[in-house]
Amino acid sequence: MARFYLLTVEPTLFGGGSLMRCWGRIGTKGQLKIDLFDTVVEASEAAGKLLHDKLKRGYSRNEENSREPGSKPIGTQRR
Repeated sequence: MARFYLLTVEPTLFGGGSLMRCWGRIGTKGQLKIDLFDTVVEASEAAGKLLHDKLKRGYSRNEENSREPGSKPIGTQRR
């Protein structure tokens, strides 16, 4: 089953950071969860941990769409 997992770190309006996670089967809009953090750095660290876990579970980085953590999306998919 082909699946995707997308991580995005963004600053919030109040000086914190947010981590947006979107996941599901390829071809669907998937599910969405947003976690709030006190700083963008904390959100980036959480994104790095999730990315590491997903890569260990068989997902692969989609280099075409992936960017450095901070405020850009990181795409992974598993086939």
